[in-house]
Amino acid sequence: MHSDRRSKAYEFGVEAFLNFAVENLLTTTHIHCPCVKCVNLKLFGVGIIRDHVYFNGIDQSYKNWTFHGEPWEATTNASRNVEEDDGHSRYSFVSEEIDMDDNDFGDFGSDPYEFANVIGDGDQPVYPGCRKYTKLSALVKLYNLKAKHGMSDVCFTELLILQGDLLPEGNTIPTSMYEAKKTLCALGLSYEKMHACPNDCILYRKEYEDSTNCPTCGISRWKEGKDSILKEGVPAKVVWYFPPIPRFKRMFQSHETSKSLTWHAARKSIDGQMSHPADSPSWKLLDDKWPEFDVYLEPLIDDLKSLWVGIRGVYDAHNGEYFTLRAALMWTINDFPAYGNLSGCVVKGYKACPICGDDTPSHRLKNGHKICYIGHRKWLPINHPYRRQRAALNGKPEYGIPPEPLTGEEVLHMVENGDRVCWKKKSIFFDLEYWKYLPVRHALDVMHIEKNVCDSIIGTLLEIPGKNKDGIATRLDLLNMGVKTDLQPKYGERRTRLPPGPWNLSRAEKREVCNSFYGMKVPEGYSSNIKNLVSLQDSRLLGLKSHDCHTLMQQLLPVAIRSVLEKPARYMKVLKGYVQNRTRPEGCIAERYIAEEAVEFCTQHLSDVSTVGVPSSQKMGVSKPLSGCTNTEEVLPYIEQHMIHIKTAYPKFRKRTKWLQDKHNSTFIQ
Repeated sequence: MHSDRRSKAYEFGVEAFLNFAVENLLTTTHIHCPCVKCVNLKLFGVGIIRDHVYFNGIDQSYKNWTFHGEPWEATTNASRNVEEDDGHSRYSFVSEEIDMDDNDFGDFGSDPYEFANVIGDGDQPVYPGCRKYTKLSALVKLYNLKAKHGMSDVCFTELLILQGDLLPEGNTIPTSMYEAKKTLCALGLSYEKMHACPNDCILYRKEYEDSTNCPTCGISRWKEGKDSILKEGVPAKVVWYFPPIPRFKRMFQSHETSKSLTWHAARKSIDGQMSHPADSPSWKLLDDKWPEFDVYLEPLIDDLKSLWVGIRGVYDAHNGEYFTLRAALMWTINDFPAYGNLSGCVVKGYKACPICGDDTPSHRLKNGHKICYIGHRKWLPINHPYRRQRAALNGKPEYGIPPEPLTGEEVLHMVENGDRVCWKKKSIFFDLEYWKYLPVRHALDVMHIEKNVCDSIIGTLLEIPGKNKDGIATRLDLLNMGVKTDLQPKYGERRTRLPPGPWNLSRAEKREVCNSFYGMKVPEGYSSNIKNLVSLQDSRLLGLKSHDCHTLMQQLLPVAIRSVLEKPARYMKVLKGYVQNRTRPEGCIAERYIAEEAVEFCTQHLSDVSTVGVPSSQKMGVSKPLSGCTNTEEVLPYIEQHMIHIKTAYPKFRKRTKWLQDKHNSTFIQ
């Protein structure tokens, strides 16, 4: 293994190794390749392995040939979780030799000290005398660099070899990717590879483990080469599965993590608010009913069933005791297309609402050739003013009441009895015993929805090609619905003109909005650097992430467009902000307005008094956001700060300002 690859000794060694592997494995086509690039993770025939070993070199850390017939040693159980490419567990014989239970694969059994030994071995200094890095911390940092910069396995192996040569003798840096993987797999950070049908019909597991063709569509399990010849042993499609059970076990073997996992059960103060999923109806239902406690989802469902029954002998590092680990899936969080895949409901077409079902208020747009859903106002309170608005919405008032969501038992009954108008399949999650009893089974990810809405708003405001929702088809559909008829297209001899709507910006206004974004400075970690997302040349925003869209929608976009809005619309936002008592909006606006008038009067006639919250920096442009004013002792309410100036300048206002202060002391501007 250490000889020159051009020498006769290396040639004789390679042939002796291949003969040893064939004699023990009784095959010449499915043998693990021990070269530096494959590191026993891929299977090939003898000829290909010979070429790999000569071209790439053999992995010199592979000293015990366990993949090729040598007896298994207990010290090499680090990568027990990884499976062969043909779907068979490469360690199926381990349980016979050391009497292991199926639940112990990928873990160190129920002995926490065995896990501690691995961690203790990793706590050795990376070289004698080193105090900054241990073997494990150095390996984790190096592996992080590999993942961050997309290093190949060969590149990472060469980096490890170079690192070992640079450090003093006696260092503990792994000498290959294979050895590094063994250490990480020993911590439970592994995966399983399963073969799948190219048409997503089945997974080749359980009863289909030895099949070579899909029983549903008949397509071969193996990959077809460029010469249309099947490459036996090379799967056409592979699923990479990360099992949750060993990861749950690892979580409880950390003292701090174990304490956090059991916090919900040990907490004493319950204020009636939902501060934890344990306060939800789904969690309470599981506690009351069970006090002890799609094709690619099949492995996950199997693990969830095992977790529901219980995994015995899990060690809790916080309490220092063994317990039976039980877990339940309460709901899934995903975007709307994935919602349909997981729940089995229809998410497009005329009946795309999983709540409304057959009564989904849908309307097909004649010119846009899309289906829109315009019945959202029925979820508003019955006396909400939006229910009575006509012109601003679809031209009709809304008097309907929201429907009651179907329970899990009702959904299951509909699907099993063939009533599938709104349901395309039975969700595989119904195989879980408790799933049909949960009041909430699937939830939508707000960040996905907010990003889609933000992209549409930004694209329409800045007229970004491909994202602009305004056009001739949109205006014609509005005309057909009797909404905004004054915005219908104007047809001329040469071209069609669209009358400007309230959302249309001129080129100068677009540049002003983009300059506002370009000049924004936000704290580190608040969002991406907004300046890098702005293209001033073509007045558009690029590369927005989900969190960027969230900050834009909630805070930054209103500031950026404030300078280009019409004055009535801009000032109406200010007046609406004055309202604290929604039953008396006019009175709130009047009282707050006269308070501000008094403040402005004081600032105009006294040189040493200025308006709180408005910085006097000359560098601050009109289109840039204003920074907040923070008192060195405490952040005072907005009205209270104004009243301080008034009481200082005019003592006769004290009686009235005391009443205003008591009335508006809940208003804060930071």
